[in-house]
Amino acid sequence: MTEFNFTGRLSMFANRLQKVWKHFGKIARKQQIQCFRFYDHDLPEFPFAIEWYDGVVHAAEYKRRHGMDDEEHEAWLESCRKVIATVLDIPETTVFIKQRQKKAGRQGQYEKFAEEKHEKIVSEGGLKFIVNLTDYLDTGLFLDHRITRGMVRDEAAGKRVLNLFCYTGSFSVYAAHGGARSVTSVDLSKTYINWAKRNMQYNKLYKPEVHEFVQADVMEIIQDLPAHTFDLIICDPPTFSNSKRMTEHFDVQRDHVVLLKKLLKACTDEGVIFFSNNLRNFEMDREALPATVVKDITGATTPFDFQGKLHRSCFIIRK
Repeated sequence: MTEFNFTGRLSMFANRLQKVWKHFGKIARKQQIQCFRFYDHDLPEFPFAIEWYDGVVHAAEYKRRHGMDDEEHEAWLESCRKVIATVLDIPETTVFIKQRQKKAGRQGQYEKFAEEKHEKIVSEGGLKFIVNLTDYLDTGLFLDHRITRGMVRDEAAGKRVLNLFCYTGSFSVYAAHGGARSVTSVDLSKTYINWAKRNMQYNKLYKPEVHEFVQADVMEIIQDLPAHTFDLIICDPPTFSNSKRMTEHFDVQRDHVVLLKKLLKACTDEGVIFFSNNLRNFEMDREALPATVVKDITGATTPFDFQGKLHRSCFIIRK
């Protein structure tokens, strides 16, 4: 293994990066995957989630008490940037570093903290997606749902699809590509609704008569969903949320049965729901749901680059 010319802990970081980059890069090439995570808080002293986006790197530093003042911390980040660029043999200008802070509900995802708008088009599953490497907490493409998106595409042919909390619409694009009869995408953020539409347009899939993009509070929308309307629903709610139409905060563990009953009512007789959330140790109340199938597909939808480090749950529910 190559020894890097860094001192102390930076050398340790470099050697760890080289090891995981070689391992995950080999698997990604074999599976023809251009975007993947290859480092996730592997070393306590370097608390990053580092992802490869087809030629550039997105590194998110988990917020912590590091004991450095602003100037020292900035210098430390620049040293880390140099290590990443050296190990991957790429220019330092292609390594984008952010500080990942704990979200204040789902709204934290929408907060903009830069104005650089460094966008890139990346490939996944034969489709193209716009990622933003600078301006938001996340890039616009959740890599841990790579397999789930493929499953939705496989289910979508001829179906009326509803994508709730659609974010940048990657599930919607996959559903359209899979031959969905119609796709309705709903999110609170105007920014993400526009982004979702751009993703659909970029893949030359957008048909205004069958692809609807709705800026609205999902928690309000679900109160009045018409019965027997959708064949396939994708729902990835926040762990906690509040809404004008709810008397108290939404808690995914406490309220998932009420939520899913509303979605099942909106499903046709053969309807399918893909339901996921990021609550650690989430427990599905299967017995309370009027469904023929409630299957935990968390393991089956966990990609190679998230094995052992993914705390979301994923289920397929059939009416």
